[in-house]
Amino acid sequence: MIISETEFTARYGETDQMGIIHHSNYPVWFEAGRTGFFKKIGVWYSKIEEKGVLLPLTDLSCSYISPARYEDEIVIKTKLVEMSCVRLIFHYEGLNKDSGKLIATGATSHAWTDKSLKPLNIQKRIPELYQALVEALKD
Repeated sequence: MIISETEFTARYGETDQMGIIHHSNYPVWFEAGRTGFFKKIGVWYSKIEEKGVLLPLTDLSCSYISPARYEDEIVIKTKLVEMSCVRLIFHYEGLNKDSGKLIATGATSHAWTDKSLKPLNIQKRIPELYQALVEALKD
């Protein structure tokens, strides 16, 4: 199973009045993790969109375990945990890079669609992408 690791530094603008990273940033961090995952399997998401295929979010969950703060080094670990010809589910772990402490976990579900948001079968539309995702799921 392929696990992508995306690293960055928590920015001041992401903090709230309490001095911790605001909860609204985690979905953005998960998106960065997904982008990194696609790059790791050799697929640039922008190239998928150029073929008229989109991957809209259908569900999002996030559990906040411990706070992240300004200038913390963050690692988002991303893995594909389930897929079909029309859907994908990713799981995320956010960690403090220095301490290794788990800060959040999450999951997102997505559907393959065309530009009018009509569902499509990615195995038929872009078979090489489907095969790369199948390979990414293997242990």
